[in-house]
This record gives sequence, C-alpha cells and structure tokens, in this order.
Amino acid sequence: MIKKLSSYIREYKRPAIFTSLFVAMEVVVEVLIPQCMAKIIDIGLPAGNIGYVTKIGILMIFMAMLSLAFGVLSGRNAATAGAGFAKNLRQELFYKVQELSFANIDKFSTASLVTRLTTDVNHVQMAFSMIIRMLVRSPMMLVSALFMCFTVNVRLTLIFLCVIPILAGSIIFIMTKAMPSFRSMFKKYDVVNRVVQENLTNVRTVKAFVREDFETDKFEEATGDLYNFSIRAEKLMNLTSPVMQFCMYLTILLISWIGAKLVINSTMLTGQLMSMFTYVQQILSSLMMISMSIVMMSMAKTSGDRILEVIEEEVDLTNCADPDEEVIDGSIRFENVSFSYYKDINRLALENINLEIPSGTTVGIIGGTGSSKTTLVQLIPRLYDATAGTVYVGGKDVKTYDLDALRENVAVVLQKNVLFSGTIKENLRWGNENATDEELIHACKLAAADSFIQSFPDGYDTYIEQGGTNVSGGQKQRLCIARALLKKPKILILDDSTSAVDTATDAMIRKAFREEIPNTTKLIIAQRISSVQDADMIVVMDDGRINGIGTHDELVQNNTIYSEIYISQMKGSEE
Repeated sequence: MIKKLSSYIREYKRPAIFTSLFVAMEVVVEVLIPQCMAKIIDIGLPAGNIGYVTKIGILMIFMAMLSLAFGVLSGRNAATAGAGFAKNLRQELFYKVQELSFANIDKFSTASLVTRLTTDVNHVQMAFSMIIRMLVRSPMMLVSALFMCFTVNVRLTLIFLCVIPILAGSIIFIMTKAMPSFRSMFKKYDVVNRVVQENLTNVRTVKAFVREDFETDKFEEATGDLYNFSIRAEKLMNLTSPVMQFCMYLTILLISWIGAKLVINSTMLTGQLMSMFTYVQQILSSLMMISMSIVMMSMAKTSGDRILEVIEEEVDLTNCADPDEEVIDGSIRFENVSFSYYKDINRLALENINLEIPSGTTVGIIGGTGSSKTTLVQLIPRLYDATAGTVYVGGKDVKTYDLDALRENVAVVLQKNVLFSGTIKENLRWGNENATDEELIHACKLAAADSFIQSFPDGYDTYIEQGGTNVSGGQKQRLCIARALLKKPKILILDDSTSAVDTATDAMIRKAFREEIPNTTKLIIAQRISSVQDADMIVVMDDGRINGIGTHDELVQNNTIYSEIYISQMKGSEE
C-alpha cells in the first residue's frame, strides 16, 4: 500500500526530501545543545571563567537560532509536500470516478466516494506529513540522544534499554486492539455522509411529508454509531499517553536516584547529570512522537486501503483495441439480449430481448413500473453492458465503438433531470459547449422552453440554483431536452422526460421532433398513452421481456397489457 500511495507524490518529491534533510539537521543541532550546557556548568562556572561562559552561551544561542531556522524550513517544505500529495491523490480519485461505469459506482455509494475523497485523503495527507517529519526526527533523535547518553554515562543509559521494550510492547498491543475499531469507524462515516446527503438533497420532500423528526432520529442513530466506534478506538489510543508518562517519570526517577549517588561519589559531574535529564526528555518525547505517528499511520492505513480500493477498481466498461470513431446512423438492434445488475444469469432484469429499430424511427416504450424500460435504453449508450447477447447501433456492436464517440451520438434525458449551478446558457452548453446563441434558442423552441425562458428578467442569463430548485419540474425537463438536442444526436432517448409537462406542451414537443429532427431515432419512455400513440412503433415491456410490438391501433386490438393501460387512462380522462 505504501509503495502504491507514494507514487502519487510525483513532482513533490523534492520538498519531501528537503523536509527530511532539514529535520535531520535540526536534530543534530538539538542534541549538541545539552553538551554546551554541561560545559558551562562543569567547566565555566566552577572556574569563574565568564569569557568561557559567554562564548559557549553565544554558541548555544546561535545553535538555537539554527535549529529554529531548520524547523521553519522543514515545516514549509512539509506543508508543500503534504498538500501536493493530497492534491494528486484527490485528482487521481476524481479522475477514476469519472471513468467508473454505473455498475462500478453502484458497488460503492455516493456517500462513500465523498468520504474517500475528503476524510480519507485528509488522514493519508496527515500521515504523510508526519512520516516525512516525525518519523525522520523521532528515530534520529532517539538514536542520537542515546548515543550522547552513552558518551556521558553508560550505566545510566542502560535504564533506557530496560524501559523501551516495555513501552514498545504496550504500543503494539494497543494498536492491534484499536485497528478493527478504526475500520468500523470509517464505515460509519460513510453512513453519516449518506444520511446528510439524502436529507439535504431531498429537503423539500422531507418538509412536505413532515418527516423532520424521522430524519433527525436517523441522523442521531448514525452519529451515535459513529460516536460509539470512535470512543472505542479513542479509549484504546488514549492509553498510549499514560503509558508514555509512566515510562518517562519512572526513567527520570531512576536516573535522579542513581545519578545523585554518582555525583555525590564524584564519579559524575553535575552538568553531565543535567544533560542526561535533557536527553531523557528528548528520548521520551521521540518515543511519544513515534507512538503518535503509529496512531496516525494506523488510521491512514485504513483510509489508504479505502482509497486504493477505488483507484484499483477494474472498470468494466472500456474501449476495445481499435475502436470505431464514427456512428453511421441511428439504427438499433437488440439480439438475444439479457441483462443482470448483479451479473447473475439467474437474476435477470432483461431477458431474451430481440428488437430492431430502423434509423429515424420514433419508438414509444411503455409498461408498468419495474418492467425494465429504463434498463433497456441504458444498454444503447453503454451505461451498462449486456450480460448476454449483443446490442447494435449503426449496424455495429456497441462494444466496438469508442465510448466517447458512441455517447456523443446518443443523447439521453434521464428520469432524474439534473441541472447544475450556473446560468441557463451554461447548462444548455453541456450539450454543445460551442453552441451559438441562435442554436441555443432554436433547441429551446423545439423543447417548448423558449417561451418561459424569455419570461425571466435575465432570459438565458438567468442563474439556475443548485439542482435547479428555482425552476419547476416541467421547466427543468424541457431545459434538459433542449440540452440533449444541442448534441444533434443520431439517437435521442427520453426516459419519461415529459411527465411533468401538460399534454398540450407534450404534443408540441413531439410535433417539433417530427418536423425538425426526422432523421434522428427517437425512443420515448412514457407512462401516458398520449405521449407514444403516434409513434412509428410501440414496444410494450412486462417483467423484463417484450410483451408486444406494434402501432397504437394494433396494440389496442391485440395486446392485453396495452389495451388495459389505454382503457384505464381513457376512463380517467373521461371522468
């Protein structure tokens, strides 16, 4: 994992190396300062040599300033390296998410991906910054201070060698127990993010159904679970501090006791004992830093695994070796197509679909809820791949096309209409970023959207709030249809995309399609018979299978499901 993650340091290797270099130089200076202090106490003061004391004092000030400078430089370089590493990691994650198919994204969840892009990357960044500073400084300080202790007094130094194994064993035990709690804690982060995201996205629905109390209870349950696992992990990790304090005070007590005897017996000087106390502080603070680094690395390991899980996810929709770049026409053919969201032939959403649609045909698709109408059309632009059988577009297997080229020629207006923050013009140009104002207006007229846009004070420069909350459902649908038309596609798929407009506007849109884009193959999924009854061909879906194909008049006479839908809607209309 470390090797894979470290590959994303890339152009920030230089500041990372400089960080470690400056930290090492800072440590060298710091371990020399106690020696200067010992010389002042043992040599300068007993002899009353003020000149010597002044000279060593100035040297100590210079070394302290040097240590400060090295600390500042290491901190600046660490900040640059850490932020750059996090930037590269987030970019890699985001680019990977863009490559993932619907099936790949279904495997994770939106909330989980957000957590990995934010919280998990932050943990890894903090661990990286700690590694290039603390995990260089602490071991080097530990070794250097121990070496200096041996040069001062071997007997007192042996005390450390007895305490360190106790401390190391305690830390390893604590970390082993804490790791499972950290893993569970990050999963609970995903749950909390999901609850928050759902609530904020659907806040109008929550208020309309007066479900604030229910959502509050759900949020409290999610945060309660996160709290419990966090407390469990933190309780274990907080044991490191008392263990460290115990070892530190035990060491200081033993050194004070034994050192005092050595000074009384004149086998050790007072300055040397004072320097030993300083080295004790350096050694034990180094051990404390190492334990903190281990804690952070433990959290980062869980986060790193989650990040790499996304980065290493195998994308199940890829281009073939030599993909076709041109879609000749909008003809569509399904040949013995079956599909399962679970890649399980025993759990099929579509089963044995055989359907041929000539280019330029208007096709209506109708059926009950859960009959897999949307699933059928999602196979055309390869939002999913067929589990069995072949889907052809323009006479070629869709898998032979370059994905971008195929999707540029297939415009899809999905069930859930999405607009982004920005002006109406900016939203429309998702269909064609180089579209002129005249092309925007023409597409909006075809989608019966121009009239309401012109009624806004700012017209096409009207700002759309996040999610399109300042326009109605019908207006949002028409803007999305206009956006799709700007692609000038060979195939246009409308997935129940006029459900929020009145029948008169629906008829205007269909009339514009017939007259303005006669060569575009149009697939219209609808619940209303009136939206598809004038189509060249109507496909009736039932439980993932084609139940009937024909014109409106043929299906009314020969298809039970279609005639029942027609009769029920006609009665409703009469009533």
